[in-house]
Amino acid sequence: MTQPPPPTPAAAAAETAAVVIGRNEGERLIRCLRSLTGQVRQIIYVDSGSCDGSVEAARALGAEVVELDTSRPFTAARARNAGWAAVATGTEYVQFTDGDCEVVEGWIATAHTFMEANPQAAVVCGRRREQFPSASVYNRLCDAEWDTPIGPAKACGGDALMRLTALRDAGGYREELIAGEEPELCLRLRRAGWEIWRLDAEMTRHDARMLRFGQWWQRSRRAGHAFAEGAALHGASPERHWVTETRRALTWGAILPVSILIGAAFSVWVLLLALIYPAQLLRLVRRMGWERGAFTLLGKFPEAVGVLEYHLNRRRGRSRTLLEYK
Repeated sequence: MTQPPPPTPAAAAAETAAVVIGRNEGERLIRCLRSLTGQVRQIIYVDSGSCDGSVEAARALGAEVVELDTSRPFTAARARNAGWAAVATGTEYVQFTDGDCEVVEGWIATAHTFMEANPQAAVVCGRRREQFPSASVYNRLCDAEWDTPIGPAKACGGDALMRLTALRDAGGYREELIAGEEPELCLRLRRAGWEIWRLDAEMTRHDARMLRFGQWWQRSRRAGHAFAEGAALHGASPERHWVTETRRALTWGAILPVSILIGAAFSVWVLLLALIYPAQLLRLVRRMGWERGAFTLLGKFPEAVGVLEYHLNRRRGRSRTLLEYK
């Protein structure tokens, strides 16, 4: 990795646009757009059917607004594609971010400088932090989830700065995916010889507002759906994309519990197999701590639901619409 020179905000702003996507984000969207002012040359807000005045608020803050056609299913991938398609000529980079995030001052300059010094980099991301981790256990879990290793990476999340040349060459995001569109795009970019990097720099502050168990369950269910769909698309490739995650969800969240219940109908001794769950919990707790360990194991149940839902819909020839947890 080439060590970049100090960031130059003016150069970064001149060559970078921002694409913000959202749906009924309210005050969070306003904070997001304000955080980008002065850091980029162009701010594009893509709205997916909001009814809370988001479109009007974005325009009032000087953002260009793209309203998605409501006759087609909404996905984050579709919104991001519509956003970068509207980027002005002469733009080299685009910062993607969700409407519930604020972009940290100085991040765009830091990311731009890194990209200029590393021409094989297609995507660069930094630290995404949960803004209110103490608000709930679910927010704390999100904050821990964002804490990924620094250096070369396999994928990014929804917040990242991308090289437009690489994005165009890859054909953008796969629009039918309801989740997991960024790892899928990054996989295709890496196959084409591009690099994905994570820097040890503050990038965005995320406001999950995940305060209820049901929200966490829906989010985990969506993750399972993404695992299954990603594995169906690229699981047979050398990367074995999300095959392990799909198998874990099915094993712990469906196959084992169903097998134990069926076996118990013939012999109560089969119930002893259920002891594998506390054993697995202790193993995870030693590695992650009680909170993360317990929810990692519990999360296999909604993930399994998402996996099974994907395969059932696929067999019926149906597509899953957007699965929201907010």
